[in-house]
Amino acid sequence: MKDQLNSLRASTVALTEQTFDLKTLSDSRIRILGRKGELTSVLRGLKDLPIEERSAVGKLANQIKADLESLFDTREAYLRDELERTQLALESIDITMPGRRLPLGRSHILNRVTQELVDVFSGLGFQLAEGPEVEIDYYNFEALNMPKNHPARDMQDTFYFSENVLLRTHTSPVQIRTMEKCKPPVKVICPGKVYRRDADVTHSPMFMQIEGLWVDKRVSFSDLKGVLTAFAREYFGDRLALRFRPSFFPFTEPSAEVDIQCVICGGSGCRTCSFTGWLEILGSGMVDPTLYKFVNYDPDIYSGFAFGLGIERVAMLKYGIPDIRLFYENDVRFLSQF
Repeated sequence: MKDQLNSLRASTVALTEQTFDLKTLSDSRIRILGRKGELTSVLRGLKDLPIEERSAVGKLANQIKADLESLFDTREAYLRDELERTQLALESIDITMPGRRLPLGRSHILNRVTQELVDVFSGLGFQLAEGPEVEIDYYNFEALNMPKNHPARDMQDTFYFSENVLLRTHTSPVQIRTMEKCKPPVKVICPGKVYRRDADVTHSPMFMQIEGLWVDKRVSFSDLKGVLTAFAREYFGDRLALRFRPSFFPFTEPSAEVDIQCVICGGSGCRTCSFTGWLEILGSGMVDPTLYKFVNYDPDIYSGFAFGLGIERVAMLKYGIPDIRLFYENDVRFLSQF
């Protein structure tokens, strides 16, 4: 049996030296060292040996088994290294080729339009003001002349955290907070996100507004018309006609909505403007004197006007976008156009 074991070791050494394939080496390992392999077959005869020989032969068998396992492991490691070196030799990198450029990020279309609007009104003397998106009922409604159960609240149904805490429905609370902290004159522009329970092609549960406020001595409706006319011509172009229509807002009196000549059809009438030739862009009006009592302004001395417009609506008009939901779907194919 010793001769069989030594012969098996010698033949395995020769076999591994002549094996250059990992699959063949794995098959040889199983054939020789597996549960039904050649070494196991030899060791089955161990029980037939005289008792005095079994110890020496068993010790030799264990040594040979360890040697063969080491032999296969060493050869496998060598073949893997050779395979890796061969693959690296076949692979080449042309370092003179230009690298792959990563796509550059850019400002979202709504952020760009917001900045454009802020720039226009900054040029007209307005300063930037901001406030919290999570508001309390007092600033969002009551201080804007909309007390509890006022019907105007139905137009601004929003999301409530509690009876008194809600997501703001407009950026007008920023105007109240600013007037509380500052004495006249106040001339601010307030952009930001607002929230209402609306969702269709022209409304979104979250959207962006920009509102303006100017309070000072002897501010009149003609100042309002002058500022908004200057804005519309600066942003939409000198050739578009502009008109003011009487309207109603709880916090302004008198109130007016501002229309521009349809940017799609030039005023001739189309589906975008409902064949009227006009497109509404913002609401405005003189600040209701009732509001001044909430901020300790004297309405006999000070007057002012406020206005507000939806940033998505301005972007839709300027770029001919038919569906407000496109702004929030994060489709790169859409966003990359701007």
